[in-house]
Formats: sequence, structure tokens, C-alpha cells
Amino acid sequence: MTLPDVADLIEEEIVLGLRYPRERLVEDDLMARFEAKRHVVRRALQDLESRGLVERKPNVGAFVKAFTAKDVHDIYAVRELLEEHCARLIEFPVAAERLTELAAIQEQHDAAIEAGDLHGVVRANMAFHQAIFALSDNAALVAAIRSHAQMTHAIRSVTVTSPEFLNRARNEHLTMIRALHEQDTDLLAATCRAHLLPSRDAYLQRLGT
Repeated sequence: MTLPDVADLIEEEIVLGLRYPRERLVEDDLMARFEAKRHVVRRALQDLESRGLVERKPNVGAFVKAFTAKDVHDIYAVRELLEEHCARLIEFPVAAERLTELAAIQEQHDAAIEAGDLHGVVRANMAFHQAIFALSDNAALVAAIRSHAQMTHAIRSVTVTSPEFLNRARNEHLTMIRALHEQDTDLLAATCRAHLLPSRDAYLQRLGT
């Protein structure tokens, strides 16, 4: 298995809550889990550290990153700024083929929710957000949004398996698509902001804050 495969699969497991904050990531276990050589696992952990998903401690090992309440507030404040601004950069009208592409991704997201395919839900969700923010035509901003979204995978794991939150996410995606069709920048920006709050608030509640 190659480096991107191992890193991406561990990332997906973090999103799904299969690996929890502060969990130690043992190289031998990962080698067996992914049938990968040690150098591949080590480079994958380095990659995940650069994504903000893993922290490594000298002479101790690698752990899924955990967040304090202040960390959560700070990261989500930045995410709100980035994503609202990106939404407001989208110029109307959006090309019909790009709206069709976005709707097709959302259909995959819907189908994965109905099938209980959480891996499919995660992948379709990432693809949806990548596609909608790409409409801003600002590659640097889209990269920053992706980077900060990756940092919060362990935070999002609190809600990603909840039917209630999945249905809310689906409805908000549909509202974003409607806002694009109606050329309603304020609705789009407000929905992007609201879309961030459930995972943030659920993680803070788990911390007891």
C-alpha cells in the first residue's frame, strides 16, 4: 500500500471516530492493519502530522490530535471567516454544468446516508465542499479551507455517525445548492457558517464546556 493510501485511510478512520483523540498510533499495528512497510507507515504519520491530524512526541510516539476548548473556538473562528468569505466570492450566475456536477455529488451523499455507508458519506461530503468552494475561483483560499477542515476531523467525528446530524448536513447542502440557483449570496454564506456549528458545539459539549 502506498503512502497516500495509508495516510488517507487513517484520516478517514479519524473522521469516522474509529480512532479517537489521544489514541496512540502504533507503527507495528498500522503495518499489520494496512499491510504496509515501516517506512510507508512512518511517512504516512509525518503526512498526517502536517495535516494537523496527528501529533508526535519524541520517545513516546504518534497520537491522534486532541483539542482544548480554546483550540476548538480558535480553529472554528478561522473556518467561519474563510468559508463565509469564500461563499461571498462566488460570482453569479454559476455555470449550469458546475451546478449539475454539485447536484450529482449530493446525490451520492444522499445515497450513502440512505445505505448507511459512512465511508461513502465522508468521501461525498469532502467532494461536495471541495466543489462548492472551488466556485470561488480562488485556489489559495480553497486550499486554506481544506487544510483547516482537515484539522477538525477528530472534532467532526463526534457528529459524523449521528443520523440527526447527517440529515441536517444533507438539508444544508441542499440549501446551498438552492442559494446558488437563486443567486442568493447571503443565504449561501449564512448556511456555510451554520453548517460548521453542530460539530463544534458537540465536541465542546463532550469536553464539558
